Amino acid sequence: MFSHLSILESPKDQTPSGKPIKDIRKLPSNPEEVEDLRRNSAANPLIAFTYDELKVITENFRQDRLLGGGGFGSVYEGFINEDLREGLQPLPVAVKVHDGDNSHQGHREWLAEVIFLGQLSHPNLVKLIGYCCEDKHRVLIYEYMARGSVENNLFSRVLLPLPWHIRMKIAFEAAKGLAYLHDAEKPVIYRDFKTSNILLDLDYNAKLSDFGLAKDGPMGDKTHVSTRVMGTYGYAAPEYIMTGHLTPRSDVYSFGVVLLELLTGRKSLDKSRPAREQNLADWALPLLKEKKKLLNIVDSRLQGDYPIKGVHKAAMLAYHCLNRNPKARPLMRDIVDSLEPLQVPEEAYLNGKSVFTVINVADGEIKRKEDSV
Repeated sequence: MFSHLSILESPKDQTPSGKPIKDIRKLPSNPEEVEDLRRNSAANPLIAFTYDELKVITENFRQDRLLGGGGFGSVYEGFINEDLREGLQPLPVAVKVHDGDNSHQGHREWLAEVIFLGQLSHPNLVKLIGYCCEDKHRVLIYEYMARGSVENNLFSRVLLPLPWHIRMKIAFEAAKGLAYLHDAEKPVIYRDFKTSNILLDLDYNAKLSDFGLAKDGPMGDKTHVSTRVMGTYGYAAPEYIMTGHLTPRSDVYSFGVVLLELLTGRKSLDKSRPAREQNLADWALPLLKEKKKLLNIVDSRLQGDYPIKGVHKAAMLAYHCLNRNPKARPLMRDIVDSLEPLQVPEEAYLNGKSVFTVINVADGEIKRKEDSV
């Protein structure tokens, strides 16, 4: 199913020291070559946009359309209308422009997204609409996710704190996305699961984005795939960092870190905190099994508005995901099953009295109704 991705990390593309060769002639350089690579495996039709069309979509990449950026380049908000090309439906989009240095690694990550998202389809994966492969330009066009990343929502100093129910909805839906990848006909390891790669639409539906580091999982009697260590420190599984051995359980560890972030409101790595608290997983792990201490590390911005039983269950799930022994970690499909009961708002305790907190997402806004019990 994913055999074409071997071109992305072929031993022939590396020097004896393991560094990638700068020559990118083996990688596709125009839409025809990209489509030829996709032909035998593509499930989803993708639109090959011209760079001139992207200028129209983004109003010439206007700075006030800039949504954000990272090591790959910049992301702009855009809009496709009927005038752009006959047959296209009006649609808001996110336009991800890779850096123009046309490096081998950058081109491979761009191509990995085209290949993976061109053949994967799930409600909890961001939909890839098209791409641009013209001259030095490498661009991806996705569905627009109005609320941006979980990272920006969870750690923002200006937005309202995410309620407990929304946090568990995010965990549940992100887990379903990972479970889909792991249980595919040929498993896919996401390899860079973190809050900045989980995006939210207007109704707080969570979807995984950025498949540049995704890898085919082990097949047959193989237990792992060996690869250069890539990802984000603070989220990467310890055994992967030490050995380069990548398995689906590496993603499970990363999921445990994200669940901790949702639970505590703390970042996976925070240099501004005291030394022993800088690495969230190392600091929080011993506290997750101690019920009395656990409530002290729950995000204070929730102001006690959460179901204590639900917090305990989420904490124990995070504890198992972060097991140092990867084989002892749960499977993503089991994590989905564990999170499903936490989707129903449970009894919470607010200001010393028992209440039920009912949170509805209506017209894109969080609305809360509290009924005394």
